[in-house]
Amino acid sequence: MSESPKNPTVVDADDLPEQLRIRREKREAIIARGSEAYPVAVARTTSLKAIRETHKDLGIDIATGVTESVVGRVIFKRDTGKLCFATIREGDGTELQAMLSLDKVGQESLDLWKSEIDLGDLVSVTGEVITSKRGELSILTSNWALASKSLRPLPVEHKPLSEETRVRMRYVDLIVRPEARSNARLRPQVMRSLRETFNKRDFIEVETPMLQVMHGGAAARPFKTFSNAYDMDLYLRIAPELFLKRCIVGGLERVFEINRNFRNEGADSSHSPEFAMIESYESFGDWNSIAALTQQLVQDAAMATSGNHIVTHHDGRQLDLGGKWREANLFDLISEGVGESVTPQTSLEDLKKIATKLGMKIDPKWITGKLAEEIFEHVCKDQLAGPIFVKGYPIDTSPLVRAHREIPGIAEKWDLYVEGFELATGYSELIDPVIQRERLIEQASLGAKGDLEAMQLDEDFLRAMEYAMPPMGGMGMGVDRLLMALTGLGIRETILFPLVKPEE
Repeated sequence: MSESPKNPTVVDADDLPEQLRIRREKREAIIARGSEAYPVAVARTTSLKAIRETHKDLGIDIATGVTESVVGRVIFKRDTGKLCFATIREGDGTELQAMLSLDKVGQESLDLWKSEIDLGDLVSVTGEVITSKRGELSILTSNWALASKSLRPLPVEHKPLSEETRVRMRYVDLIVRPEARSNARLRPQVMRSLRETFNKRDFIEVETPMLQVMHGGAAARPFKTFSNAYDMDLYLRIAPELFLKRCIVGGLERVFEINRNFRNEGADSSHSPEFAMIESYESFGDWNSIAALTQQLVQDAAMATSGNHIVTHHDGRQLDLGGKWREANLFDLISEGVGESVTPQTSLEDLKKIATKLGMKIDPKWITGKLAEEIFEHVCKDQLAGPIFVKGYPIDTSPLVRAHREIPGIAEKWDLYVEGFELATGYSELIDPVIQRERLIEQASLGAKGDLEAMQLDEDFLRAMEYAMPPMGGMGMGVDRLLMALTGLGIRETILFPLVKPEE
């Protein structure tokens, strides 16, 4: 009978790198002498931050008489004969020195500290709060305990993590890089600011389904799944729009949702398959009122995180989000970019000729408005540092949007560009159920011809519209992209745990 294959999940100590093997041996030694490498609790009376705030004005070589127990990760360790030093760090990045002397902890405890504690270990130290002879605020340790043994060494400080490693091992990134910790804390500040701005304007926060029987609300390719309980196909939400509009029909006149959406399409520096979005609808508003709301949301978020409308990016560049933002017409920008007049009435054939001159690849499934938008992105991408509202998109690519009240061929739709990427989009919403049905039938026809981003015909949504939907403005803004605008980082740095392929 042949031997059973080894379980690939079992770690063979002989196959481990030396540092990992030594740390596992230390863990075993700790357990063997009757101690705990992973106790259920350790002494902790206060935080490192609280100690720093309480004793920030202490002079040199002062003993406070105050005894505290604190916990932190060991990030520096210097062991000498009778006196050992360590720097421990809390999750918020606050650091404090721990001093262990022979006369305070005893020979056995000092020897165990030297032999068993490594960089990366979480420890609890108890002792008097003092300042050293160099003025360093410290805990003069009387006893200590291991809170959790790290079986892997921390990255070497002078060798920064690659972007791929930072994304794949965000837990390590948070340990070693202050910027990662500040980025993680920035998002809740932004969320709080967004909610406060909406609350001041009497918006109601609602929740709508992530699993949907029909995808809609945006032109995007969905993720598909299957429900065993209902024996039916379902889609992960690409946008909450159609459910939020149902809320408006029901009399919730101003609604917003901070939601997670899923789009089965490309991933790059500004796109992620899973992303956070804020979407809002305002009864008796339009694309102008919703633009003013969007500007307020962004400027309030800048103030909440930077204390200023001029935000400083991670590389030192500054972006001015203050004042009234510029507006420009989409077809005027296209005309300037290609050097000839392009209007909403320009034919598909003429647009193809322009695109060919520009060296663009043309997808045969593109309709007239889609090609116009692709030409716009091709010729104007370097002119959209913004903030700028690009207004007046083709009506045939905007199936849920009201036609412009004066200019034929375009919809009352804008896209907000900042730093060259689309941050938000806003509309005067289409509320006529008859026209909406015609538009969705056109979308279904495009889907039948192979357009994977086309919307489906949602009969329940049309039924809701037939109960009279009030005039309104609507807006969708990427939360991850808002953080990009505030920090200058790529989308994978603003999402705490972005989707990454499994390691080989």
